[in-house]
Amino acid sequence: MTDISASSPRAIADSAGDRLTDLPADLAADFPIEAQSALARLASDDATVRRIAVIDLGDLEESALLPVLIAALGHDPAGEVRREAAAVLAAWEQNSVVEAHCFALLDADKSVREAAAEALSQLKDTACAPVLRQWAARPEPFVRRAVLRGLRELRDTAALEPALLALADADAEVRLEAVAVLGWLKEDRALAPLAALAADDPHTGVRRAATGALGFASPDDAQVAAALLRALSDADWQVREEAATTLGKLRVTQASEALAVALADDYWQVRLRAARALGRIGNAEAAGALIALLAHAISNLRKEAALALGELGSSDAIAPLQSALEDRDPEVRKAVRIALQQLGQDTA
Repeated sequence: MTDISASSPRAIADSAGDRLTDLPADLAADFPIEAQSALARLASDDATVRRIAVIDLGDLEESALLPVLIAALGHDPAGEVRREAAAVLAAWEQNSVVEAHCFALLDADKSVREAAAEALSQLKDTACAPVLRQWAARPEPFVRRAVLRGLRELRDTAALEPALLALADADAEVRLEAVAVLGWLKEDRALAPLAALAADDPHTGVRRAATGALGFASPDDAQVAAALLRALSDADWQVREEAATTLGKLRVTQASEALAVALADDYWQVRLRAARALGRIGNAEAAGALIALLAHAISNLRKEAALALGELGSSDAIAPLQSALEDRDPEVRKAVRIALQQLGQDTA
């Protein structure tokens, strides 16, 4: 058996070729004339003719034709034909097809590699996961990214180990895909490494993704809380926004003071998420900062502040909310009425 993680692309392609066979002639005769015509056209010297033949074979949806389509993906001399074969084969999830798509991730033609990666990202059958996992340690970053993306969709519990290893990958996009896998798996073993990435990864996108992926933690997890609070002061506003969202989702009570400070963030998106988080946490001490937002120029902030005040349940918010019943924005007025009703006030 070929050691996929260590072999060169050429050795892998040769190994694949040994296993990809053409359709037996006696079996081809059993197919309708459309299939026989398409099979004959695959021998054409014209790449366009062969590409259309691949499409026609795919339209027949005959699993017995898969060896031919796999052979076209692995061995046709024209990139356009191999690309079409990769796209057509995306409709099938047999292990032989998954393996062929994995081999195609090493294709010399970028469009073929991308078509194969797209096909792998569409997999839904968890029985495909063992094939994908064999490719998770390939030296090519593109391959590692594509494999992890496919594993994410399958939610394969055995993908935990390769995903954890990939968190230390030198390629930021590989780390992003690994974070996505772990976010779906929601395994406690992933919390500590995800918290470390959320706080310290040099790539903004990875920090943001890791911050969001921590949303399955316990609100009492001190390491996670510390990482999220650090992310709330990140240099990048999108990381701060994600941190506020996750703190609210987890209802981390010790984050109330930091979230109240975040209500004055330079970016309104962060302020909005902080307001929402404070409402979910339910700390009445945040009422004053939220009341101040009822006069903000951005209507979405006024709306979120009103809804958060309703969740807090503080009687101090009743008078300011009643004054906001005449807000110029109908969505804000609706939020104010909801908040006042939560506070036991009649808004009829």
